[in-house]
Amino acid sequence: MFALCRLIINMNKKFTVSTLGCKLNFSESSAMVRELKAKGYQEDREAKDVDLVVVNTCAVTLQAEKKCRQTIKHLIKLSPHAKVVVTGCFSQLSAEKIAEIKGVDMVLGNEEKISLVDFVEQEKPEKPLILKSAFKNITSFKPSYSSEGRTRCFLKVQDGCDYFCTYCTIPLARGKSRSASIADTLLVAQEALATGARELILTGVNIGTFGRDTGEHFLDLLKGLDDLEGNYRVRLGSVEPELMKAEIIAFVAESKRFVPHFHLPLQSGSNEVLQLMKRRYNRELFAQRVALIRQLLPTAYIGVDVIVGMNGETDEMYESAYRFLEALDFSQLHVFTYSERPHTKALQYTPKNSPQTKKERSRRLINLSEEKYRVFCEKSIGATLPVIFEDQGHHDKMFAYTDNYVRVMADYDSALIGEISALEITPENIVY
Repeated sequence: MFALCRLIINMNKKFTVSTLGCKLNFSESSAMVRELKAKGYQEDREAKDVDLVVVNTCAVTLQAEKKCRQTIKHLIKLSPHAKVVVTGCFSQLSAEKIAEIKGVDMVLGNEEKISLVDFVEQEKPEKPLILKSAFKNITSFKPSYSSEGRTRCFLKVQDGCDYFCTYCTIPLARGKSRSASIADTLLVAQEALATGARELILTGVNIGTFGRDTGEHFLDLLKGLDDLEGNYRVRLGSVEPELMKAEIIAFVAESKRFVPHFHLPLQSGSNEVLQLMKRRYNRELFAQRVALIRQLLPTAYIGVDVIVGMNGETDEMYESAYRFLEALDFSQLHVFTYSERPHTKALQYTPKNSPQTKKERSRRLINLSEEKYRVFCEKSIGATLPVIFEDQGHHDKMFAYTDNYVRVMADYDSALIGEISALEITPENIVY
């Protein structure tokens, strides 16, 4: 009876959830939205004069933290009487700073985020309430998936990281690597497919470590996802180079469901910088992984993460890294400018590169990426590839990604939305 009364009361309450940062955050925020709706709350994406504001934050860079603060203040301005709950990585690392923002009622760490709905049911506190666990005690895990009306769905299969790279605070924000069982993960994947998802994108902090806490293996998860019922495809998220084993690449090459898409975080093409970063591979191993992908899947998309301007990166190290990337057969770079993070070992490294140096190094790599991506896309011209169009078009056009991640457009046709269909790739329908 109490639960029914609470449901009726909540039906008059509106909420909004704002998400910043990574794909993992989006999958978690979608779970929050579903749980709040199950409690009777009504979602209002305009976020004006709502009763509850939830902000799921990011802290990967100083700029990300700045954007989080701006978003929190903007939403408070839109809904000055709302209960305001802030969670996510920025909350975990800088709870006290967030609590100082006028209008914030509750700051929840990443362990507490899983129980967010229980916390928001509490009375609005008289002063900001901070609830967060030490990073060593962030141990809970719940698989989740994004569901924002998209046919592409981010499926959370793992969380946390045990690596402690010298530039990164994610282990401090997210805790140790953990995951659910394969069986439980497949149940969530089936739920996502039942809601209309046609593409599952595996996401997490370090998904290649899936199963280390349960005694299972990442490859076995992939095999399970390959055998579900339905009309769908699966796309790998970012996998560490040393964990992208030959058997995983071979499996994707022969898979029924997995598309030819790989995302490998290189971070630097200089072995000296990789050592400074405490990465667990060298550039020679990375090149071997790329070569094997090209051997088994010649048209595969290979995205590569790189960080420029880290403390300790000299001009010579950068030039060595650039030459390595110039010769590497990848599809696209994701270039990140190094941002100093509290409590990381890289703060001790010298030289410290100036903002202008970082900008110049970043621009060169972005130019290289644009050139490589154009060449990669043009190789698909004349081919007929499977695509899934999304219901997010404009000006009578709709957009999709091919299986190997070439973005394309076509004239709007509602019958094609959410269906895997074939499209001939032409110079006119590629979106660079």
